[in-house]
Amino acid sequence: MAEFARLEVSDGIGTIRLDRPPMNALNRQVQEEIRAAATEASARADVRAVVVYGGPKVFAAGADIKEMADLSYAEMAERAAGFSSALRAVEEIPKPTVAAITGYALGGGFELALCADRRIAGDNAKVGQPEILLGVIPGMGGTQRLPRLIGPSRAKDLIYTGRFVGAEEALRIGMVDEVVAPDDVHAAALRWAGQFTAGPARAYAAAKAAIDGGLDTDLGSGLRLETQLFAAMFATEDQKTGMRSFIENGPGKAKFSGK
Repeated sequence: MAEFARLEVSDGIGTIRLDRPPMNALNRQVQEEIRAAATEASARADVRAVVVYGGPKVFAAGADIKEMADLSYAEMAERAAGFSSALRAVEEIPKPTVAAITGYALGGGFELALCADRRIAGDNAKVGQPEILLGVIPGMGGTQRLPRLIGPSRAKDLIYTGRFVGAEEALRIGMVDEVVAPDDVHAAALRWAGQFTAGPARAYAAAKAAIDGGLDTDLGSGLRLETQLFAAMFATEDQKTGMRSFIENGPGKAKFSGK
């Protein structure tokens, strides 16, 4: 049984729940439990969408600095790839994902949120990449995912200064996608994820693979990837169901199997 990060499943939605009070600091154990929860969410057919949630008070305030403060270069060089790949397991979940951000999402905590498809925050949330204040740089994807999300100039400003960003500014510059009352964060994330529990699961996975894969390459290669994934949809039950339903009943009425 996972101690600090577990997968909870209800009504087609898997919640990766962080639970390491008081601040959900991401130590090595938490990171590996996040990896395991993400791998399980990817594999389970009864999980059709995923919420990443740290609880009602805090998302995750960052990596566990006490655990790494005295590490040597050789020790960190050995561990760093594992830190990054644990979060990448969340990014690679082939289903719609949303981070439900309450309180602080800083450093490794915000890097975890960056791995989701969407970010919903409470209006009291504080997000950012303050690693520079510790004399280091983001090491779990922040220097790569944040510029892709908000542009290099804004990302450099945030990473160079290490400042905390309030919810309204985060919404304005694209660090988060929706701001709600703090008590409504989890419910809003469940509502968003709930849109996809009865949808064409293989098409969602293909759309995610096309978008994410295309962002990592040139336009021509991205278009070729899209073409391949589009054609692959014609091997699914949901393509047949969706198109027959459109012809017979009009748009938006198909009952998909997820196969």
